[in-house]
Amino acid sequence: MPSGTHVIKLDVPIEKVWHFVSDMNRWAPLVPGYMEHEILSDTQSTWTFKGDIGIMQKTVKLQIDITEWKEPSLVTFNLTGINENFAGEGYFKAVAISDSETEMHGNLDITAKGVMGPMINAILKSFVPKTAEDLTKAIAEEITSIELKGVQV
Repeated sequence: MPSGTHVIKLDVPIEKVWHFVSDMNRWAPLVPGYMEHEILSDTQSTWTFKGDIGIMQKTVKLQIDITEWKEPSLVTFNLTGINENFAGEGYFKAVAISDSETEMHGNLDITAKGVMGPMINAILKSFVPKTAEDLTKAIAEEITSIELKGVQV
């Protein structure tokens, strides 16, 4: 299963990290290639994004099912392809380093299924880690930006 994990340290209390990641509307638009998302319930949404995988560009629609909200440290989710044969999972985990510092972990595992699965998975082995890194960094930058502006989210 192609996977990637990225860890980043933030000069922000864990509660502020949780406040941000506990609302999918805040971080869905930060997914690389984001086009749109729709919240279906507290634990389910659909996301559409354009994936640039090597020489291929695909519009991918995924169903996201939150499997755990564990305040203030963990959000886990499953991914299911709606228009493509993909399945996967991921998480955001926050670890308090001190009262004002947090380590955030972003993880993503995605596997292509079906006849083309082996070929697509070979491409995903570099794409998924980069996507996990880009998304984790984007979330960290957004949280830091909000904190620097002193804006309550």
